[in-house]
Amino acid sequence: MAKSRARVGAGYMPRIIAWETTKRCNLSCTHCRASASGEAAPNELTTAEGRKFLKNLTTLGSPVVILTGGEPLLREDIFDLAAAGTRLGLPMALATNGTLIDHAAAEAIIHSGIRRCAISIDGMTSATHDGIRGRRGSFDAAIKAASILRRHGMDFQINTSVTRDNEGELQRMFGLVEALGACAWHIFMVVPVGRAVGISGNLVDKNRYNEILRWLAQKAQTSRMEIKPTCSPQYYRFIRQNIAGGIGPNVGGHALITRGCLAGTGFAFVSSTGDVQPCGYFPVVAGNIRRYSFSRIWRSSALFLKLRNRDEYKGRCGRCEFFDICGGCRARALAVTGDFMDEDSYCTYLPRADNI
Repeated sequence: MAKSRARVGAGYMPRIIAWETTKRCNLSCTHCRASASGEAAPNELTTAEGRKFLKNLTTLGSPVVILTGGEPLLREDIFDLAAAGTRLGLPMALATNGTLIDHAAAEAIIHSGIRRCAISIDGMTSATHDGIRGRRGSFDAAIKAASILRRHGMDFQINTSVTRDNEGELQRMFGLVEALGACAWHIFMVVPVGRAVGISGNLVDKNRYNEILRWLAQKAQTSRMEIKPTCSPQYYRFIRQNIAGGIGPNVGGHALITRGCLAGTGFAFVSSTGDVQPCGYFPVVAGNIRRYSFSRIWRSSALFLKLRNRDEYKGRCGRCEFFDICGGCRARALAVTGDFMDEDSYCTYLPRADNI
């Protein structure tokens, strides 16, 4: 019997919302999913519309709201919006390239109630990082930003987007991130969307992708930092398999309770002009918050309901016994096959049903 739309949509609450507050950016990263530039997108959400959106989120609990971009610190009202979310009881976070953080900005971040900052560092050296980010001095500025935030007592994480330009530096970067005092390292396995389409040939292949995830799963056994790959749901299968195999119980609790791909089930992305997507790497629109409230889109959009219906999944993902903790990357399935319900081509695992 086919599941009803109401049943498929029931029980799903957003845990994390990424809001692209602006497409304007002072860098030109080779992997940018937004193809951000020095200009804001036409007709970006106003301060009043942003406040209305944040208030509506409270009808869905208290999801973490990540203020991202582009470069969110280029938006003049960014701290007003952060403070508005804080007053509503929403845990607010900021994702920045770090180039605009000085002591005054750090104080404004703290005053607005932001709980954590994410700073992007894509290499072990300025040559690597600046080459990827498109601006000389951006590496030094990001390192300085981390130092300033640490001095002010602000929790921060480091975000690293992985391509062939920097994958050979990851082991040394682990030590750098720890030395900076970051509370977490989030590794983004780039999906070819936005500007990253132009570097499709420079993305790591699936064998190297799986090697990196296994290495990260091993590092997570003993690291004091939270280690979290993004667009890499197979990582959570590696964690479960390792623990089941007796490798060790030292993995942080986060990895044991979350699911790999949360697109449309626990995560959503809101563009600078109000379009709602399952994630930022998943350029399919479920609705726009200028026409419908976010809560209505979350609860009843056909796109989100489809993502919550396991019967709709195809290929190995649809047959896999690890579906509930992995799910396959929906954005990568879309980018590679054109069908976001297809199997994740970067997964090398053969489901038990196929072995039988």
